Amino acid sequence: MSSNEAVQMGRNEDHVFHGWMATDAASPMKYQSFEPKTWEETDVDIQISHCGVCASDLHTLRSGWGETIYPCCVGHEIIGTATRVGSHARPGIKPGDRVGVGPQGYTCRQPTCSPCSSGQENYCPIRVGTYADRYPNGKGISYGGFADYCRHNSYSVFSIPERLDSASAAVMLCAGSTVYEPLKECGAGPKTKVGIIGIGGLGHLGVLFAKAMGCQRIVAFSRKMDKADDAVKLGADEYVATAEQDGWAQKYASTLDLIICTVSDPRMPLREYLGLLRPKGRFCQVGIPEEPLPPLDAMALVLNGTSISFSDSASPENIRAMLAMAAERGIKAWTQVRPMMEVNEAVREMDGGRARFRIVLKNEGGDPCSTEAR
Repeated sequence: MSSNEAVQMGRNEDHVFHGWMATDAASPMKYQSFEPKTWEETDVDIQISHCGVCASDLHTLRSGWGETIYPCCVGHEIIGTATRVGSHARPGIKPGDRVGVGPQGYTCRQPTCSPCSSGQENYCPIRVGTYADRYPNGKGISYGGFADYCRHNSYSVFSIPERLDSASAAVMLCAGSTVYEPLKECGAGPKTKVGIIGIGGLGHLGVLFAKAMGCQRIVAFSRKMDKADDAVKLGADEYVATAEQDGWAQKYASTLDLIICTVSDPRMPLREYLGLLRPKGRFCQVGIPEEPLPPLDAMALVLNGTSISFSDSASPENIRAMLAMAAERGIKAWTQVRPMMEVNEAVREMDGGRARFRIVLKNEGGDPCSTEAR
């Protein structure tokens, strides 16, 4: 893209925003216009090329985590081109740049905010999600990446390394960052024996990043044997099918230093998983069930010195570090790229567990209204 073309893109303020909108918890998404948040000079408009399909999208579409603000446009693994950049936007973004947005659309960044002032913006108490959330001071509703354009605060917009393809980079912004941060914060490395529970969109990246960090041993857990070969190809040393292999809890008891749990099934065998940890082991839950987790045996946890934590996506610093690692090490998410027009079918496939391992929607031009969305 020439500099003149980039300047012209920067002046484009007249495009109408369209997206695949859910109007209730049951109906298919329909392509229609929406009004983005009120423009501020710290904002960036992005013409979307790719957006991953995340389990969070499914939970939100069906109001699984509480009543969703409808109409909503989900999608928070966004890659595209910056078309309009505010005069007070984050330094380093210019029209024409390839950029991305993850789960956070806005954080306050105030010096009086403890999370923001300590580099933990993903825990800002007034953060705004990339979609189906309200901006402070009546600035509007956030809309996500199942769309042609989106508008977000520039400090939640990331520059994408040249070596990363757009489909893989999109998946990194939520799924990748969600497993990268606890691995990094828990010190995963050459002396660490790691378990990854759930080999899906998040879990497969957990295996890839654990491998890149040089973990001593990686054990992948899923319910059935159908992902065993893939898990080994990703870098797992061993694979456990918890619903099809007897005695796995006894075989692997007290063998792991760290477990990252990506599943959101409240029926998971949590007590057995916790029993896999060595003394002072750490269990980090990143999947978010729609119902309460199973009860815990406090005595067993106390006697083993087990730590349980939870983690929400990643800080901007860790997202940049993750993208840099992925580019440097050639880490590539396993994706299935589909036309954005197939959004409803893609969501059904994701909900049915048929993605291997992340579906990414791609805008391919044309008029979405000219054909029935699948």
